[in-house]
Amino acid sequence: MDTPCKPSLIRHFGRRWAPLLLLVSCLAPFAAGAVPSFSRQTGVACGGCHVGGFGPQLTAFGREFKIGGYTLGSGKGTPLSVMDVESFTQTKKDQPEEAGPHDGTNNNFSIQEVSLFLAGDLGAHVGSFTQVTYSDIDRKVVMDNMDLRYATPVHWGNHPGQFGVSVNNNPGIQDPWNSSAAWRFPYIASELVPEAGVSTLLEGGLAQQVLGATAYAFLDGKYYGELGFYQSLPSSVLRTLNADDSGSLSGLTPYYRLDYTLGGKGYSLSFGLTGLDARLHPDRQSGPTDHYRDLGADLSYQYLAGSSYVIAVDASAIHETQNRDAAYAAGDAEHAGGHIDSFNIDASYYRTHYGVSLGYFDRTGDHDALLYQAAPLEGSRTGKPDSAGTIVQVDWTPFGQSDSWKSPWANLRLGVQYTAYSKFNGAGHDYDGYGRNAADNDTLFLFLWNAF
Repeated sequence: MDTPCKPSLIRHFGRRWAPLLLLVSCLAPFAAGAVPSFSRQTGVACGGCHVGGFGPQLTAFGREFKIGGYTLGSGKGTPLSVMDVESFTQTKKDQPEEAGPHDGTNNNFSIQEVSLFLAGDLGAHVGSFTQVTYSDIDRKVVMDNMDLRYATPVHWGNHPGQFGVSVNNNPGIQDPWNSSAAWRFPYIASELVPEAGVSTLLEGGLAQQVLGATAYAFLDGKYYGELGFYQSLPSSVLRTLNADDSGSLSGLTPYYRLDYTLGGKGYSLSFGLTGLDARLHPDRQSGPTDHYRDLGADLSYQYLAGSSYVIAVDASAIHETQNRDAAYAAGDAEHAGGHIDSFNIDASYYRTHYGVSLGYFDRTGDHDALLYQAAPLEGSRTGKPDSAGTIVQVDWTPFGQSDSWKSPWANLRLGVQYTAYSKFNGAGHDYDGYGRNAADNDTLFLFLWNAF
């Protein structure tokens, strides 16, 4: 049930307009890949905005297009796009139970997702980048990421730039840098593998469960600042949209983003800070809250040698301080305080249609025997969530350039990805207390990623 407090505008809106929200989401785009409708509207090949000609990695031009509200095309072309992902997943050792409700314990083929898009110019200074997705794994149509924008050019003294407002349902999904938690490598991954430990709230903990608005400014092509607030959607709306429900935020939750970008001939270097401060009622009841304070720093570097090759390096670190008053009062946590640290770094090299990427991730947290208990597959024998590993990906993108076949309608990426764990949920050996080792979760992931 909803928190018994004074109804807010968002709750009133959500109860009355949930069907309208669902309809809007069904006319919206996908947030994990290059959207050909943008290319058709702008006349710019997908490789102009996306590193490697496909996927969410944005070039400097792509960042400016997003900050400008997806409106460069001025309404030209067909705004609809479709994306689908077919995949094969194999873990080194079979899982003790089925990997999904309609899958086996290993060696699973799946239609991981099919998405419908309406991406681009919706009118004067207004653009859209939102999503609805069907997954054959869960066999549901779900509300996914939504980013509706208003943007306009500004001149503040001698400083030209852009001012904009984003209405979205995932803190960080509006971010234009590949080092941010919502957009970092790997840009596509299997959904049929064990989940490692926990993540910070900034790393998708509120995705599709909230609605918020942020205002931003980007000046001189260098200085970026953004501030906004989020509030939880009611449970009734989340059920209608087939979204997860992790509880309700207490009041408005602030989010901020700062970034400084240096650029020159053929290169771009950015440094950023991100923050989120949230109080969450995990059971949507009044009373104690779990308080999460996230602070992140990130770096993004790109070197574009004309049409010859591209090198991209991204890194991010997030520190989350937790006051788990609600979990402690309910007997779900051994300690009322704690923390999570998350570190990620990756490097990619693309030459024409081929790419190779290497990434490393490391998550650590404090010991809590109640929060992190021993259990088969996803439990923790040590009472800690620590997980670390390496990801290698090799891919082939035959389309995406201006002279590609059926450009810009046809987009395809074929990839091979392998994830190797050195630690999983607190240990390398017998991490769950039931004899499973971290390396047993090493994953081979083959994918066909198509958009048109």
